[in-house]
Amino acid sequence: MPKELKLKSHDLLVGPGRAPARAMLKAVGFTDEDLSKPIVGVANTWIEVMPCNFHLRRLSERVKAGIRAAGGTPIEYNTIAVSDGISMGTEGMKASLISREVIADSIELVARGHLFDAVVALSGCDKTIPGTVMALARLNVPSLMLYGGSIMPGHFQGHDVTIQDVFEAVGKHASGKMTNAELKDLEDHACPGPGACGGQFTANTMAIAFEFLGMSAMGRNGVPAMDEHKDDVAFESGKMVMELLKKDLRPKQIITRKSLENAIAAVATTGGSTNAVLHLLAVAREIGVKLTIDDFDKLNRKVPLLADLKPGGRFTAADLFAAGGTTLVAKRLLDAGILHPNQPTVSGRTIGEEAAGAKETSGQQVLRPLSNPIKPTGGLVILKGNLAPEGCVVKVAGHSIMKFQGPAKVFEREEDAFASVKAGKIKAGDVVVIRYEGPSGGPGMREMLGVTAAIVGAGLGDSVALLTDGRFSGATHGLMAGHVAPEAIKGGPIGAVKNGDTITFDIAKRRLDVALTDKEIKARLKKVKHPKPRYTTGVMGKYSRHVSSASEGAVTS
Repeated sequence: MPKELKLKSHDLLVGPGRAPARAMLKAVGFTDEDLSKPIVGVANTWIEVMPCNFHLRRLSERVKAGIRAAGGTPIEYNTIAVSDGISMGTEGMKASLISREVIADSIELVARGHLFDAVVALSGCDKTIPGTVMALARLNVPSLMLYGGSIMPGHFQGHDVTIQDVFEAVGKHASGKMTNAELKDLEDHACPGPGACGGQFTANTMAIAFEFLGMSAMGRNGVPAMDEHKDDVAFESGKMVMELLKKDLRPKQIITRKSLENAIAAVATTGGSTNAVLHLLAVAREIGVKLTIDDFDKLNRKVPLLADLKPGGRFTAADLFAAGGTTLVAKRLLDAGILHPNQPTVSGRTIGEEAAGAKETSGQQVLRPLSNPIKPTGGLVILKGNLAPEGCVVKVAGHSIMKFQGPAKVFEREEDAFASVKAGKIKAGDVVVIRYEGPSGGPGMREMLGVTAAIVGAGLGDSVALLTDGRFSGATHGLMAGHVAPEAIKGGPIGAVKNGDTITFDIAKRRLDVALTDKEIKARLKKVKHPKPRYTTGVMGKYSRHVSSASEGAVTS
């Protein structure tokens, strides 16, 4: 290390007074030579409960080998993870978004408590990705995030499938369009091994976003989980963090307003998950950069939708990697004059330099040329109106509906809406309203993939709209408005809606409205009796009391 670089770990390990600390570290195998080198935390989100993070132990060994090869001493530690896909549609799903805060808190605490000089964070499933980067932003030590990579597509009846197909198959099965044997066959083949969900769902959306943010090396997150080169990427990441330490390059120098705009542009052009709004707002808050929900819509209007990715398109994340990967996406945005090219990244190169090295696979169909976009504007829009004064998020990739009007079918919780869809009680033209599922009211802002997929599976994807103060999975498609704010439990107008009220989505005008006057809404809200909190103690109760609005990223303060 350069002599002028003061290592944080010296305060922990250097001098006679630190003999007790050294003695305890020697008990677990560290030597004097190890303890004389920079100490690098390897924050792992490995867990045995899901494919998304299951392989991260293998990758962490390669990261540690890279750190050692570059002259550092790695110390691995773990944190929690909650699977959205497994817990979806149950009470357990309420733990998912809450886990983002716990992941960030725990990574931060271990690194602060042991004075690590640098950190590499390994992520996999949806909330581990923003949770790791939020922690790195807080710590502001030389650091980077490596995503474990996407699962490969499964195969069913002669075509590629993802977990999205299984969720939609539940709706097909309930409506008699799929047999028990077919559902079982799909279940057995949709997820062939480790890796995060394969479409441009939340995990792959955030993996791309953080490459464009500069906190992951361009092109590395996109290498699929079980690709033979993923181990090489992990080893390289270990060496890379040591270079960051030598240069003293920190997250506050990388995460800027312009790099956040690059990340938003990447989400918009790839038709990414609505959850990106929550997570990028949260990261901006951690780093101290002003970013609002309206900024997403302003940028979305400038960015063409180029990627033909699931859930609205045909291809998976593995297909995008084979086509040229995220570097090719960066090149498209650079050529369009949208990318801020001079933003630094953890690779040591600017994002513009990374984009200039893009290689496009001949004949690829995953990423359109600028001359032939899927749509002239990006995949996410922000609506406001008398139902969402603080805004809500709609993904427009994958459908062309610009206006929808219909009677409300109101549900106080996700399970009731799902049961109604399965029972065939939701009809073409309806607007499903699910409330008391927001950050505080849920608590935890559950994703509604069970409901939205059942609607699509029942053949109602183009004839039914849905709005909620909860969230959507990145696998959701159709006319669905999430993050409606303020949420019902906080007195939001969504709490005033009754069955039969006429609700209008107007994408062009960016409006979401109910056919009620402001006076009527206020009068109804005065009479609303909110349900009692489902949790008053423990982590769920604490989160419910402290979490902010979805329009601010659903962060705790």
